Amino acid sequence: MNEKLSLLKNNIGRRLIGKDELVDLVLTALLAGGHILLEDVPGVGKTTLARALADSIDAGFSRIQCTPDTMPGDITGVTVYHMEKGVFETMPGPVVNQIVLADELNRATPKTQAALLEAMEERQVTIDGKTIPIPEPFLVIGTENPMEMAGTYPLPEAQLDRFMMKLSVGYPSSEEALRMADEFLSGVLHEPTQAVLLAQDILEMKQEVKQITVHEDLVCYARDLIEETRRRREVRFGASPRALLELLRASQACAYLEGRDYCVPEDVRRMCRVVLPHRLIMTADARMNRTSAQQVVREILEHVRVPQ
Repeated sequence: MNEKLSLLKNNIGRRLIGKDELVDLVLTALLAGGHILLEDVPGVGKTTLARALADSIDAGFSRIQCTPDTMPGDITGVTVYHMEKGVFETMPGPVVNQIVLADELNRATPKTQAALLEAMEERQVTIDGKTIPIPEPFLVIGTENPMEMAGTYPLPEAQLDRFMMKLSVGYPSSEEALRMADEFLSGVLHEPTQAVLLAQDILEMKQEVKQITVHEDLVCYARDLIEETRRRREVRFGASPRALLELLRASQACAYLEGRDYCVPEDVRRMCRVVLPHRLIMTADARMNRTSAQQVVREILEHVRVPQ
């Protein structure tokens, strides 16, 4: 990991204790140009992670607090008529920014959730026929509570597929909880986080990620993994072509974080565990037998031959 990334990771770690692997995955998605979905119970630090990342980069940031009465225009923007001037003015919404936190995304209605689809895929929004580009780097961090929580709506498959990774924060260990409590009581935990990188630094690193070598055998290996998801009897709909492209880009970013200019099979295997599961639509029988998408991905990784 280069000096700039180490500085960014350490700065985020001041606010989120004991989550080094999670932070690595978030930085991987950022450099790969993907979006992140954080799912976990309330209070484990999903929003804290998003704010710590945004505060550590000198870039535009906006937050969308999703509720059942949030409307699509509250996300994309609206057109306002000025009577004094006699003209219509387009006012972009909070999604037209560089780092966007969609907090508790699954509390918004499906119609409102769909307002993010164009922005996440095409890096633009359309307001009353006018197209507005979104500045780079562009990252959407969606947070959601587990579906059994009251007042939540399932995310549509089209939106899930637009998130490169689905991650979980998890509870801290006993030692991490004690350290968190000590820093909270001393006032260190909630000290303001200062920006340590510019948006231009992220753009430059994203270009370097695209130069990471991916051998043809690894491309075929990633393709075979994707195609195997479509053959499994437990899976009704397997991973999409978009999943293949994002798996390859995430593998490049993974290698970049490790300080290599080439990918190895373990990069692809590691990224499979966070890029694929949320994209698989399981059959009714699999759900009844409590067969999870994570379990299917683990079995696929054991089944498909690893290139030498």
